[in-house]
Amino acid sequence: MTEEISRKYTNLDIWPVRDIVDAMYDGQIEAIKAVSPALDKIAEAAEAAARKLGESGRLIYVGAGTSGRLAVLDGSELGPTFGWPHDRTEFCMAGGKEALMRSQEGAEDIAEDGQSALQNINAGSEDVVICVSASGRTPFTLGALKEAKARGAMTIGVANNSGTPILAEANYSILAETGSEIIAGSTRMKAGTAQKVILNMLSTAIMTRLGRVHDGLMVDMIVSNAKLEIRAANIVSQIAQCSPDLARSALRDTHNNIKKAVLVCTGANVYDSEAILQKVGGNLRQGLAHLQNRDS
Repeated sequence: MTEEISRKYTNLDIWPVRDIVDAMYDGQIEAIKAVSPALDKIAEAAEAAARKLGESGRLIYVGAGTSGRLAVLDGSELGPTFGWPHDRTEFCMAGGKEALMRSQEGAEDIAEDGQSALQNINAGSEDVVICVSASGRTPFTLGALKEAKARGAMTIGVANNSGTPILAEANYSILAETGSEIIAGSTRMKAGTAQKVILNMLSTAIMTRLGRVHDGLMVDMIVSNAKLEIRAANIVSQIAQCSPDLARSALRDTHNNIKKAVLVCTGANVYDSEAILQKVGGNLRQGLAHLQNRDS
């Protein structure tokens, strides 16, 4: 379906530009709507992925072309947003790093390269492999998926065509049927939009389930600039119900660790804050409950 030519847009190139833009806008809305039937599947995959990852598993993103670049975009944001360790994120992109900046179209046709990519990073039974392909049959991505399964990794397939090999092979299949594109075969448009939405929701749900979000706040955020220093102080102040000055002081004492700073502002010392978080697996809500029970 993603490769089909739509008669509706046969004369697109002679339309007024405003009509072209309107058509593209409508296509983007359709792409968002196409995600709705997959919400249960996204939730199931996120829940299972959080369990699988545990304390040491890796998130491994696999894709080619637009799908691969969108996958890399999603994974690269997990560090600064959720404090997800860089060594627990891997990218297997058809054509390698060069394909991020310059198209390497032929690279997607070699299934063995996908297998080798998973072998090279030694994917294993603690890992979660997210394979993204608009067509649902990209050889590189399918090769990587099969290798991941053989190695005991959990696999998630994201595609825009039903009845395709990637969806059939994956442990968890997420389908968003976006149909034909306004510009035939240009899956960076409707299919790409749906993929971006799915990846955003999937990774954010995983991080939330892993305790890296508290009350809708990024409590594992990496504080790396002045703007984020202000945001971190506001987060600590809001959760701990303390003054911004106290929040900033606690952040200095804990080397900008938001979770530790919250515990410090609610009665723990720096040493205790670290011990409490270790005891509860880094979950701030459980850490606060532990501190309250200890002091009651």
